[in-house]
Amino acid sequence: MRNFVAGGLSAAAALLAGASAQAAQPAEWEMNFQPAATDIMHQITWFEHYTLWFIVPITLLVLFLLAYCIIKFRASVNPVASRTSHNTLIEVIWTVGPVLVLLFMAVPSFQLLTAQYSPPEEAKLTVKATANQWNWDYEYQTEDLLSFNSAVLTDADRAGLGKEDTGVYPRLLAVDNEMVVPVNTMVRVLVTASDVIHAFAMPAFGLKTDAVPGRTNETWFKVEKEGIYYGQCSELCGKDHAYMPIAIRVVSQAQYDTWFAAAKADLPGANKALMAEIGSSNKVAVAGK
Repeated sequence: MRNFVAGGLSAAAALLAGASAQAAQPAEWEMNFQPAATDIMHQITWFEHYTLWFIVPITLLVLFLLAYCIIKFRASVNPVASRTSHNTLIEVIWTVGPVLVLLFMAVPSFQLLTAQYSPPEEAKLTVKATANQWNWDYEYQTEDLLSFNSAVLTDADRAGLGKEDTGVYPRLLAVDNEMVVPVNTMVRVLVTASDVIHAFAMPAFGLKTDAVPGRTNETWFKVEKEGIYYGQCSELCGKDHAYMPIAIRVVSQAQYDTWFAAAKADLPGANKALMAEIGSSNKVAVAGK
């Protein structure tokens, strides 16, 4: 019995470690948003729950009124139709009621919109994301410029890149080279495109910005926890639109500094070293519970 319990605890710990490694990605039959990884996404999640307190009662009320009218005023019960043309009280209610509802929804909506366009602090890192059909170019706007391409991970490349675990690197979402950023750091993203209109979207960050040729749009995020986060191009951009994922790996500041220093000379080697360090850290976490 003890062995069974110990085995169960170990499996649970491994599952938690794996979950922290893969972070947020789409799940089957998912009805809610992905777990929030930024303050903006927490606000979006709150606003969604808040609006449901209005949407659900209104939907049920309309359904009740429709059913009531269908049953009470059916032809078999009322062979002579009512000639009522208006009712002042009802007209006041259905005018004032929606105005109040819209007011209660508009105020937090404008507050959220303002927060999305008002970073609370200056960015410590700027990355330019250029969309192509059908991949992304990332340029780190630092003194020592680092740039690389990020494309969907093919099955043939999994073994060579050490990304055979489809739980952490899911099909059609994983990429060959992730954008790497430090945790709890304000990151500015300059979004543009080289050909047609795309969109840079990361659900766990509450982030979606159009990538328009000839124009640079600016967005930002500050991630609260480490892990890999997956998004996709969210603007129809051609035949391979569904094969244009976005992957952002969030690591500690020390891990980021080490990766960045190595990536300038050897990006594949830096990625493998970072993955090995993260893997060893997860094993230590599981062993130590």
